[in-house]
Amino acid sequence: MLRPLALAVLLAFAGAASAQLPAPVSQLLFDASIPEDAMSALVLRGDATLLSHLAERPLNPASTMKLVTTMVALDQLGPAFRGRTELRAGPSVSGDVLRGDLVLRGGADADFSGEVLERMLQSLRNQGIRKIEGRLVLDRQLFNPARPDIGAPQFDESPEAYTNVIPDALMVNKNMLELDLRSGSRTLAAVAYPELDGVTISAAMTLVDADCGSWANGWKQPDVQRDRLGKITVLLKGSFPKHCTKTYRVNVLDRQDYLDRLFRATWKRLGGVLVGETIEAASPPATRLLAEHASRTLPDIVRDYNKSSDNTLARTVFLTLGSLEADPVVGSRALATIPGETTVARADRTVRDWMRARGIDDTGMVLENGSGLSRIERISAVQMAGVLQAGLRSNWSPEFMSSLPIAAVDGTMRRRLADSPAAQRARLKTGTLRNVVAVAGYVRDATGQQCVVVAMINSELIGNGKGRAVLDALVDWVARSGSTNQSLSQ
Repeated sequence: MLRPLALAVLLAFAGAASAQLPAPVSQLLFDASIPEDAMSALVLRGDATLLSHLAERPLNPASTMKLVTTMVALDQLGPAFRGRTELRAGPSVSGDVLRGDLVLRGGADADFSGEVLERMLQSLRNQGIRKIEGRLVLDRQLFNPARPDIGAPQFDESPEAYTNVIPDALMVNKNMLELDLRSGSRTLAAVAYPELDGVTISAAMTLVDADCGSWANGWKQPDVQRDRLGKITVLLKGSFPKHCTKTYRVNVLDRQDYLDRLFRATWKRLGGVLVGETIEAASPPATRLLAEHASRTLPDIVRDYNKSSDNTLARTVFLTLGSLEADPVVGSRALATIPGETTVARADRTVRDWMRARGIDDTGMVLENGSGLSRIERISAVQMAGVLQAGLRSNWSPEFMSSLPIAAVDGTMRRRLADSPAAQRARLKTGTLRNVVAVAGYVRDATGQQCVVVAMINSELIGNGKGRAVLDALVDWVARSGSTNQSLSQ
């Protein structure tokens, strides 16, 4: 029987572990004036500790926190789990008229897009429905609160950026407008996709003589203006290079506006009529299913967000841990609600229960959204290593491992460690914030043995690639190592 992970780690610490950092790592820290106590690191070969440096101290892990969300989700929900979106209505259909409200119910479907919505609405048309006499009801009630974005503090100076999108249970296209910007010497054309009913784009950007590759230097957050008839104009501001073509996605519309107007534009294009207004509410009882969509399975979703470090997808899965359970037939079903408990609190409890069941002490760990896009999330290298060890022992180890970026091959590790023996052999999740760099994952040493590697640096001095170079040096050192007695000076 396997020992509890916490006991295994403690026994390993009692062995010949060293707190001294490898010489290449120490030298790079010294050259960058980064103090050694800004770094935490733990390297395990099996249950033996090869290196431990301030490993029990919780630090901000940035996006390596996605590994915790991923492993718990795979174990709790299973690899066949799928989020769902449903179109539902009452039983009253007369000819081609739906006499009542149409409900669009969200179920944390990570793949819900404009194309999916169109297919679902085409299914209504195929059933003979042309006119909806009632209202469009948008049901986001799976999460509590249903609109986590409302009142949330701005994370950084780019609230419109995709990296900062806060998910809800009925998010379509991740609420993004895709802007196609094309300039000549005197004019700038701006077109947005998807087409939204009553939404236009206006470009009030100054054309400048500048390199097209530096176009973002002149970008400013757009204004959103609504007239008395309810029409919306997205006003683009700042400057843009002459003779330049770029595509950029922005999150600038309220998601109620976005989904309402996308639905109406799509339904109209399919020849449908919607009479009533759009409201946000829970689904009424006794509705019947008219059309549905299920996302890809969970392993596909976690691979997407770990390889590219997609915060919105990771946050969706984290919230799923507090709102859904697996269903062998349809992919997922809602958990029974607990009055007064937020979805984040319930997801947090799910993660901690999972860790404690595997002997991982969660003391000092702080979870905010499970994606690492946080100033307050904290985890120690010991705790993260426990999660990674659990990943090796899980039934879903292949799915977990395949979600991690491969050094010098893909994802956020594509351009790193190409000249190291770690290339094509290390699978590592990266993490980056303004004052944080981190890596966590698996590195095979020179003899082919699998090592668990966790390293985090929290310092204002990590910029210009200096922090990343330190972490790469550590990974390279592990990949070159061949025994627990290896000299740390090598």
